[in-house]
Amino acid sequence: MNVRQELESKLKRFEELEHAMSQPEVMGDSAKMASYAREHGSLAKLANKFRAYKKLSDDIHDLSEMADSDDPEEREMAKEESETLRKQREGLWDELLEMTIGGEDANRSRCVMEIRAGTGGEEAALFARDLYEMYKRNAEAKGWKTEIMDMSPSERGGFKEIVVGLEGDGVYRELQFESGGHRVQRVPETEAQGRVHTSAATVAVLAEPEDVEIDLKKDDYRVDKFCASGPGGQHVNKTESAIRLTHFETGIVVQCQDEKSQLKNLAKALRVLKSRLYDHMRQQEMQKRADTRKSLIGSGDRSERIRTYNFPQNRITDHRINFTLYKLDHVMAGDLTPVTNALLEYERDQLRGDTEMD
Repeated sequence: MNVRQELESKLKRFEELEHAMSQPEVMGDSAKMASYAREHGSLAKLANKFRAYKKLSDDIHDLSEMADSDDPEEREMAKEESETLRKQREGLWDELLEMTIGGEDANRSRCVMEIRAGTGGEEAALFARDLYEMYKRNAEAKGWKTEIMDMSPSERGGFKEIVVGLEGDGVYRELQFESGGHRVQRVPETEAQGRVHTSAATVAVLAEPEDVEIDLKKDDYRVDKFCASGPGGQHVNKTESAIRLTHFETGIVVQCQDEKSQLKNLAKALRVLKSRLYDHMRQQEMQKRADTRKSLIGSGDRSERIRTYNFPQNRITDHRINFTLYKLDHVMAGDLTPVTNALLEYERDQLRGDTEMD
C-alpha cells in the first residue's frame, strides 16, 4: 500500500466512524462510543488535511480546463491561480508525508513499550533500568503519560524486564524507531577494576489498538492467578493478585503483578495482550510485503542491533542511519530529540523518494 492508498484508507475509516457514531446502537453503548471517539479523534487531523488536499487537486483540475479558454485574460488568471494552488498543495503533501511517517499506526496516541535485559547479567539489567529512566524523562518533557504495566526487578535495582504504557500526542510516531537491540559500553557499577564492559537490552514498542480493532473473547485465552513475587510488602506476597494470560492461538503469554488489585492487573494484562496481538498481526502483514519495504528503520526487528551507547566517549550511535552524537549525557537525561529528529528525517526522505503527488 503506497502513501496515497493509505491516506484514502484512513479517510474512508474516518468517514465510517463518523457514520457509526451517529447510529442509535452505538450511541447507546458508552464503551463502544468512547472507543470509536478515540479512534475518530486520532484520525481527524490527518483526514481533514487529506480532504483539503483532495479539494485543492479538484480545483487545480478545474483551472486546467479554464486554461484552454479562448479568452487571454481568463487563461492568464487560470495560470496564476493554478500556480498558487499547486504551491499550497505541495505544502499540504509535505505535511501529509510528515504525518504518515511510521505507516498506518503513525497517529496512534497510545503504545506499550517493553524493555528487557539482554546479555551482560546484572549490568544488562541496570542498563535496562537506565533506558527506562531515559524514556520516562523524555515522556515527561513531551507531556506524555506513563504507566508501569509490569516489571521484574533485579537484585541490584535494575530490571530484568519492564513494561510501560505511554499516552500522548505523537507518542507512537516518535517511539516506534526505538524497537530493536540497544548496546552499552561502559564501566559497570559491578566492576572493581575499571574495565569497560559491553552489555545489551532489547526494546519493543507496540502500537496499542482500540478495543474495536482486536476481537478478543474470553474463550481465546486462559487466566492464571498467582502471588506476586516482586516488591510490595506482605499483601502482595500473600494474595493471588498477579495475573497471567495465555493466548491459545498464538501462544503469547502476558503477566501483570504491579498492582495490588487483581482486577487492575487483569485490565493491564489485557491491554498488553491486545497490543501484542495487534503487533503479531502487523508483523505477519509486513512479512507478506517485505520485498516492497525499502525503509530500514521501520522494521522493528527485535534482534537487530540498532544503537550503541558508549559512555567513555559520551557517544551515541544509531547504526541504521550512521548517526553519531557526542552528547550521550544529554540523551540519557531524556533529550532524545536530536536522535528522533534524525530518524524521522531519514524516514521522511525515504517517503519522498518512494512517492509523488498526484
